[in-house]
Amino acid sequence: MESPEKKRTQPAGTEPAPSRYFTGAAWIKTLVKSSEEINCTVSEVTFQPGARNNWHTHPGGQILLVTEGVGYFQRKGDAIKLIKPGDTITIPSGEIHWHGASHDSSMTHLAINMNSEKGSVEWLAPVTDKEYDFRS
Repeated sequence: MESPEKKRTQPAGTEPAPSRYFTGAAWIKTLVKSSEEINCTVSEVTFQPGARNNWHTHPGGQILLVTEGVGYFQRKGDAIKLIKPGDTITIPSGEIHWHGASHDSSMTHLAINMNSEKGSVEWLAPVTDKEYDFRS
């Protein structure tokens, strides 16, 4: 039988995020798959404290809707922004960015990838600990 801690750690119905594109523990649950009728994907992504994805772009753009916890978002060349439930982030096509949980809180967001015929994501380099740990 799974311990209560494990159940709380990995949300039900999720898959581990690929470790080659994520630092720390994160999980993905696909909610909407792209089709001929629906030209986008929607996923719920949960990050444990300290977890984040690599720098990346979305060829068709992306919208993030923060639903739980506290996280960080950064556009290449800008300062890290604190994000929390209710925040909406619009990311234009091709913009280099990353997002993830804060140091002390998990964070969950809905990721809407638009114009799926252009592709979903182009992964770049990991966000280094130095880039992530802007508090020091």
